[in-house]
Amino acid sequence: MRKLAFAAVLGLGFGSAWAQHGSSAQNMGLLGHQDLQARSAYQPLVRENRGRWIAYVGHHGGKSMNPLTGREEDSGTSIVDVTDPRKPRYLAHIPGEPGQGETGGAQMVRVCNGTELPKGDQSKVYLLRTFGNLAHEIWDVTAPEKPARVTVVVDKLKGTHKSWWECDTGIAYLVSGLDGWRTRRMTQVYDLSDPANPRFIRNFGLAGQEPGSKAEPVPTELHGPISTGPKGNRVYFAYGTNKSGVMQIVDRAKLLAGPHEPTAQNLAAPEVGRFTLSSMNGAHTALPVLGMSLPEFANDKGAPRDFVFVVNESLINECLSRASGCSSSTSPTRKCRSASPPSTSRKARATSARAAAASARIPPTRTSRRCTRRK
Repeated sequence: MRKLAFAAVLGLGFGSAWAQHGSSAQNMGLLGHQDLQARSAYQPLVRENRGRWIAYVGHHGGKSMNPLTGREEDSGTSIVDVTDPRKPRYLAHIPGEPGQGETGGAQMVRVCNGTELPKGDQSKVYLLRTFGNLAHEIWDVTAPEKPARVTVVVDKLKGTHKSWWECDTGIAYLVSGLDGWRTRRMTQVYDLSDPANPRFIRNFGLAGQEPGSKAEPVPTELHGPISTGPKGNRVYFAYGTNKSGVMQIVDRAKLLAGPHEPTAQNLAAPEVGRFTLSSMNGAHTALPVLGMSLPEFANDKGAPRDFVFVVNESLINECLSRASGCSSSTSPTRKCRSASPPSTSRKARATSARAAAASARIPPTRTSRRCTRRK
């Protein structure tokens, strides 16, 4: 439980400022903190590493002194031992791309143990990270105090962001920006089951984003995917961080095995569902929450129910919760619905969230009907 509590604090942004502001807390308490060499953090991830619990933290761009090396370094990736959450211990810093904010750093991290990967060295632990907006890299973090780069998966990019890595299969969905594509961020699918030898599978995005397309307007850029792996056979893509959002549901098997040439037809082929939000709402994250048993629907034929929560970034920044979803059914009369705008009433907000969740059912194991906005 101590490890889980510290991970929760990491997710809220653990820095000296958090500890000093006297923020309120519910069902958790601050056990310890690490100032991360005064670097601005974005994505934290805690994984077990041969008996120790290690936090890998991606940073925005910037510069700060690294006392371990005595040098000022471009912010990249911090590695922290949080086995004892009361005494987190800073182990190493891997510098990132020079620049400020989202123009530098190494914001995104994913970690897989070699024992999980089909072709990985079972004695190793691997870190997948972005190098600013320029590249995706794999590092050997078996000895977290001495990280060593294994390979550059792909470089010469014009954008990166929130990638996903299936540790049990090695398939990675990398958010990239490629010359020729009509959007800053799309998806590159790679087989990283052998991290030292990446194998490219295909490029993917919304039809209209591909090179040579004349479609207007150009569909909004990708923010990040989440995969349910071979068992769920779905990948949920979130496009449009805070405006003109699209949540796309893709058949994973068809995505990997289907024709790979990036034509409009081939890009549309693996899609099984889509939810289009308004121009004022984006799809920062499309999070599948499967197998939920809800008392309100206990007598429904579809119980337990599967959900996907689509969250707009502006609401994340305002510390408000909002879910939008797309109901899927064999009946074509079922429509998509989105949550009501946040209310000033806490009770009303909770009611809206429940209503949104109830409308967000998407079975991950059978073909979903494409949804349209309720008028």
